[in-house]
Amino acid sequence: MDIVFSQVAWLAPLFPLTAFAVLTAMGRGLGKAGAIVATAASLLSFVLALLIAAERLGDSAEDYTGRIEWLRAGGVVLHAGYEVTNLTALMLVIVTLVALLVNVYSLSYMKDDERISVFFAYVALFTASMLGLVLADNLLTLYVCWELVGVCSFLLIGFWFRKPEARAAAKKAFVVTRIGDLGLLIAILLLYWNMPNHALDYTSLYNVFHSQSEALSDSLTTLIALLIFLGAVGKSGQFPLHVWLPDAMEGPTPISALIHAATMVAAGVYLVARTFDVFEASPNALTVVALVGAFTAIFAAAIGLAQNDIKRVLAYSTVSQLGYMMLALGSGAAAAAMFHLFTHAFFKALLFLAAGSVIHAVHTQDIREMGGLGRRMKLTAWTFGIGALALSGVPPLSGFWSKDAVLAAALEKSPWLFAVAVVTALFTALYMARLFFLVFTGSSRGEAVVYVHAKESPAAMTVPLVILAVLTVAAGFVWTPWNEWLPGWLAGSGAGEEEAGAGGWNGVVVAASVAASLLGLLLGWLVYGRKGAAVSAAAAKAPGLVRILERKFYIDELYDIAFVRPLAVLGRALHVFDEVVVDGAVRLVGRSVQAAGKLNTRLLSGQLQTYGLAALAGAVILIVAIAGRRFW
Repeated sequence: MDIVFSQVAWLAPLFPLTAFAVLTAMGRGLGKAGAIVATAASLLSFVLALLIAAERLGDSAEDYTGRIEWLRAGGVVLHAGYEVTNLTALMLVIVTLVALLVNVYSLSYMKDDERISVFFAYVALFTASMLGLVLADNLLTLYVCWELVGVCSFLLIGFWFRKPEARAAAKKAFVVTRIGDLGLLIAILLLYWNMPNHALDYTSLYNVFHSQSEALSDSLTTLIALLIFLGAVGKSGQFPLHVWLPDAMEGPTPISALIHAATMVAAGVYLVARTFDVFEASPNALTVVALVGAFTAIFAAAIGLAQNDIKRVLAYSTVSQLGYMMLALGSGAAAAAMFHLFTHAFFKALLFLAAGSVIHAVHTQDIREMGGLGRRMKLTAWTFGIGALALSGVPPLSGFWSKDAVLAAALEKSPWLFAVAVVTALFTALYMARLFFLVFTGSSRGEAVVYVHAKESPAAMTVPLVILAVLTVAAGFVWTPWNEWLPGWLAGSGAGEEEAGAGGWNGVVVAASVAASLLGLLLGWLVYGRKGAAVSAAAAKAPGLVRILERKFYIDELYDIAFVRPLAVLGRALHVFDEVVVDGAVRLVGRSVQAAGKLNTRLLSGQLQTYGLAALAGAVILIVAIAGRRFW
């Protein structure tokens, strides 16, 4: 099949980048028209992504690379380019679709915000940066877009900068992710110095690490893989750098969907999948990835059981599901990880946008103040329920198929990792049942006035919910026991699978997965869904455990004691040193020169007798100096 649209794939990030430039140049004066410009640009990118994906559905589609010379220094030449593979085509569709639906949703959600054009400008730049990251054909170009994504997340999380919580969350996200970014930068530098011809493109990485070249030792390969993974840990919110992700909920709800569904947090998973050749060359690095992913999955799921902010529950759910993806990658099943990323993009975007619909109606995010909203917001309730069941892994929804692929890979890696993943599935179903029953069933526990006026959101907000609900139902069928199209398609583009069936199906896995999901939903109904069930029933039985979970295992407090306070003390000490020593020395020099100038002004007064006195004094000093030499 002839490659046509892949050759112009660079237009995908160019459309939103142009929208950003237009909105920035026009300023706030563009008003709501800016939202239309950004949405139109996002639509163009989505259409192009669909055309590229359709072009690559055949078995004969070849990867396409386009690059230009970026920088020449001596004998070193750096290139910037893009590469279209089956993996990048899949990511293009995911990112552009979610970005388009978030733009459409925001037309109504953000319509009364005075900075609406600024909001859509930031979203456009974020989308362009993410698409550039996906299309990059080498690690250096990826890193540039990687940092742009971080900057955009800072701007979007802190969009409502007048709220102290939003400012703090934006700074926290920026600082914490920089730790991981430093690891990725060091990995790129190590590859640059050790790769033949300083090559950083993915094709060269494949050739070197699959040929078992002696250019890089086993220990150096492991170090590079772990440093790359450190970058993914920061962006994808893995333990211990997960703390920024739940706080990112301070941004507008559409941004929560954009960051937590298929874009920024998916970048870390995509990075590991894109550089999977490096990880395959280091079994130790793969084991670390699997262990971190498994621990993050169960750790975040446990915290999600006790959160009371509707968006924070979903945020910890995102951290947990990203842990699942890393577990699959560490188990050697990159196709299973990308499959779960694919399905998760739809049902998690659905859940966040449905949560935004609820918040828009009742003006609170505390689920303890909600209840009974299903009767007044039926469409939101139904779509949220579909997303919750998919996340819980209930068949035949998409989350069931992708989660089972991950569980099968974990079982093949280690029975202990499989057990952790099954318990995580139980926790997931339990906290999603708790969330759904407290929000949509029973009676209102909040202000009666707010509840009475609660109504379904406008079409601009509900239509994206319906579209995402349909995708949540259908997306999983691209990989089932009777249709293994997706892993074979991804393996054909070098997604890191040596065998198309890696992470395949297992009857024990399916039985354990379904049992865990149904048991979690049943427990949630027994505790929170039955008529008259108390919201605080679980808290009354184990208050100490619930408090630990509510405080997120005190990780933030631990970081505050171990890092924030000592660094604050060091900062104050450096400030005092700067004020007293550095600035003091500068002030001393300035005042000394000033004093010398004043003295010189007195001596050069223009009075003859003053000059005569000065000459006499000088003569006396010279005579004493010369005549007194014999005595010295």
